[in-house]
Amino acid sequence: MYRLMYCLLLGLIAPAPAFAQAQQEAPGPLSLGAALQLAEAGNPTLSAARHELAAQGGSLQQAQALPNPELQTVLEDTRRASRSTTVQVNQLIELGGKRGARAAVALRGQDLAQAALALQAADTRAAVTTAFADVLAAQEGLRLADSAQALAARASDITARRVTAGKASPVEATRAKVLEASVRLEGNLARSNLTQARQRLAALWGASAPRFTEAEGRLDVLPPLPSPAQLAARRDAAPGVRQARSHLAQRQAMLEVEQRRATPDVTVSIGMKRSAELGRNQAIIGLALPLPLFDRNAGNQLDALRRSDKAGDELAAAQVQLQTALAQTRDRLATARLDAESLQNEIVPGAQSAYDAASRGFEFGKFAFLDVLDAQRTLLQAKNQTLRALTEAHHAAAELERLLGAPVTTQESLP
Repeated sequence: MYRLMYCLLLGLIAPAPAFAQAQQEAPGPLSLGAALQLAEAGNPTLSAARHELAAQGGSLQQAQALPNPELQTVLEDTRRASRSTTVQVNQLIELGGKRGARAAVALRGQDLAQAALALQAADTRAAVTTAFADVLAAQEGLRLADSAQALAARASDITARRVTAGKASPVEATRAKVLEASVRLEGNLARSNLTQARQRLAALWGASAPRFTEAEGRLDVLPPLPSPAQLAARRDAAPGVRQARSHLAQRQAMLEVEQRRATPDVTVSIGMKRSAELGRNQAIIGLALPLPLFDRNAGNQLDALRRSDKAGDELAAAQVQLQTALAQTRDRLATARLDAESLQNEIVPGAQSAYDAASRGFEFGKFAFLDVLDAQRTLLQAKNQTLRALTEAHHAAAELERLLGAPVTTQESLP
């Protein structure tokens, strides 16, 4: 009784299990490496996968435990003079390697939990990298919006001076003001996009609101494009394939358990019988062996066999899906890289040159204001297309990293 009360008291005062604590970054610039460390420590989904892996240790411990003995007491006759009392201990002895087979299932469960943890870690890293790229893109989008406002204000000022000098119609001044107001609205949208991107990034390490001032990185540095041979060499170690392979191994171990259950277990009994009428004790030794006449565990064996076959098919499907996803994501990355390089090297410089020429020409009365508007619209569109292409390239690189479970190369995508 005292031991039971002591155990209950220990259970009440024992510390509660540790859960993932929300991380809070320090104020100031935030790098991609720091964001990844914060998510690794504070992401609740990743913490849940770690707890699942730790729980598998208990399953292994339980699978290796021996069956408990059974104490049995039988009282025959209620009259004291002719009463017989039997006390015996029954012990189940498992035959056919059942305990080892159960332990093998638990070990495969640990492997499966480890694979699930690796898969979740890859998902978390890719989510952080993608969200970080979105913050960088939103920051650059806000800078573009501010630049567009400055261009619109400059055009409005030039137009106002030309109208005052009588060299332009007041209608052009109205157009310039409308353009300035429209660009101002786009700036408000850019600020909202940045706020939302910062919140999505901070949520990945459990923070309710971001504290960092800005994401520190270069979106214009394109991630490397791996070759098909590099991707093929790492397919077998991908988290999704590893998880499917661990699941198949666990199902095969469960099939082994069901097959070994076909061997009957033996129950050994040892005890003593006290006969009051005879006035002596009698030793009792018993052996119980079930007869597999009606239940031969055939249904469970068939179930385990078919589930093992299913797991094998799921492994093959996971390999095919991974191969397809890698090829498609690599194509996305290659296309985004080509688009970004073309925009950076040709289209944006050309649009900038055209805008500068139109702006100077309008200031000296050689071009109409509509020419300036068209040149400015083309320049902003080219810069926004460049930003989208760069963001898409980093998203595709993060997806490749998620599928493979590790960076494609040793080079960081967002330095």
